[in-house]
Amino acid sequence: MKKIIALIMSLVCFMAVADDTTPPPPMVPRVSIFSTTVDWAAVTGLRLNQYIGKISGNNNKLVKNGLVLYYLDTFPCYGEADSVRVWISPNGKMVGNLRLVCVHKPTTISFAWRNADEDALDAKTTGILTCSVEGKSELKIDLSKCEIGKDWKEYK
Repeated sequence: MKKIIALIMSLVCFMAVADDTTPPPPMVPRVSIFSTTVDWAAVTGLRLNQYIGKISGNNNKLVKNGLVLYYLDTFPCYGEADSVRVWISPNGKMVGNLRLVCVHKPTTISFAWRNADEDALDAKTTGILTCSVEGKSELKIDLSKCEIGKDWKEYK
């Protein structure tokens, strides 16, 4: 019985000493992304078509030691999950695929980009690269005609 009373007294003392004025950590909002792209055909009434992207042209200022491009989904296209990352070597070799599903052929597409070696997978991208698109079922993208947009830190 004495042990139980001693335990209860210890708990009461501990609770009295505990600082409950410490504010809780700030809540970090979690973002859920629910894609509307899955149903673009139903929303627009247009048929989905697959397009293959072929990147050409050399822009040494942009490519440097290698250029990683990640396709950014935007109407009228979305990228197929396993085919939105492309690495371009300084000599123009393209590693990876760019496959898009679109309700009609786009005139421009945007990429998140960064300079990196082929196997550098974890670094953050730099900003947006916007490229004009030519061709019919094969989307031809000439790097020398792409426009470098703002870096991410410039967006607010």
